[in-house]
Amino acid sequence: MHELAHANGPTERCNWRQVNWTEVNRVVRNLRQRIFRATSEGDLKKVRSLQKLLLRSRANVLQSVRRATQQNKGRRTPGVDRRVILTDHARGRMADDLLRYQPWRVKPVRRAYIPKTNKKRRPLGIPTIKDRCLQAMVKNALEPEWEARFEPTSYGFRPGRSCQDAMAKIFQLTRSDCRRKWVIDADIQGAFDNISHSYLLEAIGQFPARELVKQWLKAGYVEMGRLHETLAGVPQGGIVSPLLANVALHGMEQALEIKRDRHGNLQSSRAFVRYADDFVVLCESQEDAVACIHVLEEWLALRGLQFSEEKTRIVHLQDGFEFLGFHIRHHKDRRTRNGWVQRIKPSADSVKRIREKLRGIWRKGQCLPMEDLLPQLNRVIRGWAYYFRTQASTKTFVAMDNWMFRREVRFVKHRHGDKSWKWLHVRYWGRLHPTRRDRWVFGMPEQGLFLQKFSWIRFQRHTLVRGMASPDDPNLSAYWAQRRLRLRATRVLPNPSGTAFR
Repeated sequence: MHELAHANGPTERCNWRQVNWTEVNRVVRNLRQRIFRATSEGDLKKVRSLQKLLLRSRANVLQSVRRATQQNKGRRTPGVDRRVILTDHARGRMADDLLRYQPWRVKPVRRAYIPKTNKKRRPLGIPTIKDRCLQAMVKNALEPEWEARFEPTSYGFRPGRSCQDAMAKIFQLTRSDCRRKWVIDADIQGAFDNISHSYLLEAIGQFPARELVKQWLKAGYVEMGRLHETLAGVPQGGIVSPLLANVALHGMEQALEIKRDRHGNLQSSRAFVRYADDFVVLCESQEDAVACIHVLEEWLALRGLQFSEEKTRIVHLQDGFEFLGFHIRHHKDRRTRNGWVQRIKPSADSVKRIREKLRGIWRKGQCLPMEDLLPQLNRVIRGWAYYFRTQASTKTFVAMDNWMFRREVRFVKHRHGDKSWKWLHVRYWGRLHPTRRDRWVFGMPEQGLFLQKFSWIRFQRHTLVRGMASPDDPNLSAYWAQRRLRLRATRVLPNPSGTAFR
């Protein structure tokens, strides 16, 4: 059967190094935009035809193999077949195989666990590398259809959107003069693990790869050498899983009867922001917030889901709530017109986690040379600071710098217990940054290595993505090109090594 399948495929072998990626990306982008336009026009027959065309497209196969084997962070993690693809020759063979081999038979995922912040473990389902390539192909065909439908305040796992967009929307909705001061801080219990398969398959309708999606949902998982059934949920770890979760959770705004005018402006006493399975609802009264919870409980039950009792609560903005690692709260301030001011800063849990991570690096670094230790610390500091710099984090950054200074002192005293403070100061501190007049920069003056400070990352407000804008919308090509240029211009490129610029 394998030989017959090869006979039906293309005769020319794929030379991975000679692929014209500009043309490949152009073809896939064009087909995605055509699917988006047909969905917006309500032409479902054309949508299905274009999806079939994209699923058979050689460009889609090549781009999907590249995404799964080169760009994906888990490209080195094998599935149940223990296979990974790390060479250009193997990538070309995989592309040839995907263009030839049919029908597909999905393999179960490999169960693995990663630690969560509450000391529990999150189960991951790792598909085989071939299934990951297939999932990337299916995602390209299914995603533009739903990008034309998704709600404007849904930001998780969508192209062109990020956590920063969700927080920029929260910043708009929770200003000190806002009317909606009661907040449902909600979390769905095990959303990825409990989504109803029947509801999800009904939602995607007659999608051409519907049976393949069904196989992924029903494939089961292997743990400790035993195969287990999956009666609900989507495997966390698959390329297509976040999209399927967004499809299942679509429609929350409609359930809450949130209305907008023709310009997309809110015309409702309720507001809503969702990032994956974590969302908040803002209401004008506590009674309305309670009513919203009852509505959403019934809405979630149809999808096999329910609220997490531990993480779901109704709070007033004066008491504050946490969302995506930030703490949002209204504080009293006599200097303002209404006596209140909005403050969004890193949450206490976020600060605690970054300190634990940095503390672990410092401890392991006692036996490492400074040339290896400083780049590790700099990567963590920059990543955390760039994430939180879009809100009022200056005081937190200064506090973190003070904490880091104490760790620096502790580190050098442990490494040189018999040396004086004057000797330590000359050896490890100085004006090491090329443009700053800070004489307490930690590093290696002789080599020009230095440790990044949190407070060096300047505050930069994020520009919120426009309404329902999607990169798949052909009418917004100029908007997305301009947005990419703007984001690139405001992004300060990190210096991972921590070396002084010559």
